[in-house]
This record gives sequence, structure tokens and C-alpha cells, in this order.
Amino acid sequence: MNSRIIVALDFESSKQASNFLDNLDPEECRIKIGKELFTASGPDFVRSVIARGFDVFLDLKYHDIPNTVAKAAVVAADLGVWMLNVHASGGMAMMSKTRDALERFGADRPKLIAVTVLTSMAGNDLAQIGIQASPLDQVVRLATLTENAGLDGVVCSAAETSTLRKSIGSDFCLVTPGIRRLEDAAGDQKRVVGPGEAIANGSDYLVVGRPITKAASPNLALAEFNSAVAGAVKPLV
Repeated sequence: MNSRIIVALDFESSKQASNFLDNLDPEECRIKIGKELFTASGPDFVRSVIARGFDVFLDLKYHDIPNTVAKAAVVAADLGVWMLNVHASGGMAMMSKTRDALERFGADRPKLIAVTVLTSMAGNDLAQIGIQASPLDQVVRLATLTENAGLDGVVCSAAETSTLRKSIGSDFCLVTPGIRRLEDAAGDQKRVVGPGEAIANGSDYLVVGRPITKAASPNLALAEFNSAVAGAVKPLV
């Protein structure tokens, strides 16, 4: 598995998602399962995708008291997921306790990353919830907190990765949503860049949804995204 592309299964049902996966090669991408599909189809669907040979990023963005999040993360790890995430704004104690709880899985421990600032949020959105910092400053603040908590990386916009690479360790994983080609609609993403630029900025993995799942030929679209990042020499973490 060498692809940096994580395809977001933004479908309403497991039947729709399964039909889509029938035409994908696990060697060409990883898969993200988010709240809508997980709520509709549950853990059994996650297991079924893993059984097909796909690495699964379970994108449920846990944010609760430390004990609750740690226990939820252990259950997710028991499913066999490759990666899962929490909200960095849950704080140091929540992230550290969750990281410690996953140590029991040893070499099979899933990657644990944290969401910094959602890519749908701009400066005015942060101000509305009482955060006066710019999106970039808030991302750096939360990414530093995440690194200090011992997590593997963060979700961030590719517009912020070059800054993070200057302040955070090179082995810290940066997962980037909001990836669009020139011909793709931005949708509800406000901070977006193209796949080649994202890799050049320092992203490790690129999350791509509608530009692939809604494409006339998803396999062709996936191949184009893989081709766009093929020249990257930075090793995967």
C-alpha cells in the first residue's frame, strides 16, 4: 500500500458504498469512513471494508471527556482500523489518555491523529465561537499541543502544512482534506489546494471525496490524483 490518497466514502448507505468499492483496487487508495456512513451502517461495515483489503481511516472526530474518548478509541482499534482521530480542542488530557490506551495494541496500534481547524472554517467562523486567532495560528497552536500529547499527526489544510513543517517534527503525519483539482468544485470547503501543491507543501495523505466518488469514471479520477502525487519523494510515515 503506497498510495497517499484516502478516498472519503461519503455515501448514505452501505449498499451505495459497497457498490462503489467493487470497482476500486485496495492497492490504489485507502478509505475514509465518516459519521454519516458509520451511523447508517455501523462497525460491521467497517469490518467488511477492511476484509476487502483496504486500510480504513475511521473519521469520527471523538471529542468528550478523556475516559470516554479513550474507551471509544480502543473499540475502534479492535475493529482493525488503520487510523482514527479526535478533536485537538478536547485538550492535552483527552489526547494523552487516548494515546496511552492504544498502547496495548503494540505494533498493530492504529495511527491516532487530531483535527485542528475544520477546512470548512475561515477566520470569521472562528470569531463566532470566540477564537480571535487566525485559522493558521489556531492550527499551529493545536498541532503543537497534539505533538506534545504524543499523537501521530493532525488533520489540517494543505495551506498550513508548509508552516507546520517548519515548527513540528518531520515524522509528524499531516493528513489533508479539501483537495481539489482545477476542474473540481470547492463545495463546502473554504481552504482548498490541488494534490501536487499539497504534497509539495508537506502533506503525507490527501483526503479526496466527491472529485472521485462523484466522477463519471472514479477509477480514472483516482488515477489522476495518484499521478499528481507520484513525483513526491518524501517517504510515507
